[in-house]
Amino acid sequence: MASPSAAARSGPPARGPVKTRRNTELALLLGAVLIAAFGYVEVGANIDGRLPSGAVGYGAALGVLALLAHGVVRWKAPYADPLLLPIAVLLNGIGLVVIYRLDRATPKSAAAPTQLLWSTLGVALFIGVVVVLRDHKILQRYAYVGALAALVLMVLPIFFPPVYGSRIWIKVGPLSFQPGEFAKILLAVFFAAYLAVHRDALALTGRRVWRFQLPRGRVLGPVLLIWAAFVGVLVLETDLGTSLLFFGLFVVMLYVATARSGWIAIGLFLAAVGAVTVGWLSPHVHSRVTDWLDPLGSIAAGQGANQIAQSLFAFAWGGVLGAGLGNGHSILIGFAAKSDFILATIGEELGLVGLVSLFLLYALLVSRGFRTGIALTDPFGRLLAIGLAAIVGIQVFVVAGGVLDLIPLTGMTLPFIAQGGSSVVTNWIIVALLVRMSDAARRPRPEDQP
Repeated sequence: MASPSAAARSGPPARGPVKTRRNTELALLLGAVLIAAFGYVEVGANIDGRLPSGAVGYGAALGVLALLAHGVVRWKAPYADPLLLPIAVLLNGIGLVVIYRLDRATPKSAAAPTQLLWSTLGVALFIGVVVVLRDHKILQRYAYVGALAALVLMVLPIFFPPVYGSRIWIKVGPLSFQPGEFAKILLAVFFAAYLAVHRDALALTGRRVWRFQLPRGRVLGPVLLIWAAFVGVLVLETDLGTSLLFFGLFVVMLYVATARSGWIAIGLFLAAVGAVTVGWLSPHVHSRVTDWLDPLGSIAAGQGANQIAQSLFAFAWGGVLGAGLGNGHSILIGFAAKSDFILATIGEELGLVGLVSLFLLYALLVSRGFRTGIALTDPFGRLLAIGLAAIVGIQVFVVAGGVLDLIPLTGMTLPFIAQGGSSVVTNWIIVALLVRMSDAARRPRPEDQP
């Protein structure tokens, strides 16, 4: 099987006349809004036995946002991938429904209205990116400025008090946000620009160790520098999720740019060394590793079920078809039920079928991003599209793995689903960039014209 880089370098395949597929997108958007509205109705029916009073307003608000975004795509990016926007709307709608369902169990701390406001801001920024950014290659000019801005955003939380053991938040009065969410987009732009220029040098190989062709020593410098930044974030902010995401993003993009499996081996080795070292040195990270190794240990110690144990109980109770929206007890997880552990509510109330459907939506979103990257002709665009799609894929894996006890819990948010303004806004920007690049990839070329 050809490597991702080989497929990307072979160039886009020959194609016939390209259709805009905007009507297909509109039909899928209407379906996404209806599915989310039905979920809202089901919550009210299962909890109160009647139609919730805000069902019409919720469906109308989500529908207006979807139609506004669709209108701008039809106007400014008519050849964009018709699946990207409907998937984003459906995921965002599901997130609002699940947060509303959890709000019913915590009426004094309702989060759904605020999440809807953040979603509105996200769609507004989506529209702004699609309208203002006419050519994605413009971003390459500001790659190093973006890298500097990303570094500042990563360092700023160090000067603020920790929240639940991690320094990843900036709080100013009642407002708070995670700068790392915005930094990941800037880093993706920088990595794409850097690798587009230096991919040939990084592809040079030195010694062969077992089945891997390792790179030459002189090109390891940038990788070791990124690894040092990964460990630095992990040590100073005790944020395992963000550091894994940043380093994983760089390794994935490096492999795509060079098609050298040795980079994957080096990346996994360096990530393991950094995680294990800090896991023993940092009490916060060490406690998460302990809970991962023995999720039921707190029960045996007479301290009751911890969050991981409650999460596993929720998944088990959901079974194949789930208990139904509003009929679960995942709120017992505690303060992180709407953010870190929202996947447990989906698993309990929608069951294995709901979980698999959700993961398939994410897989489809990531695959369309990869397809966009392969179809683009410029190296920067290819790497950026694949990198942005990889961000979503890596984040879903890290979050789902932590909640399912496959890896230590990281405290990251599930894209579009979990409570968090910074996350939902950032993911809407990612979709906007993918829409813009997919329009450039699918737009008819002069040689395709009759």
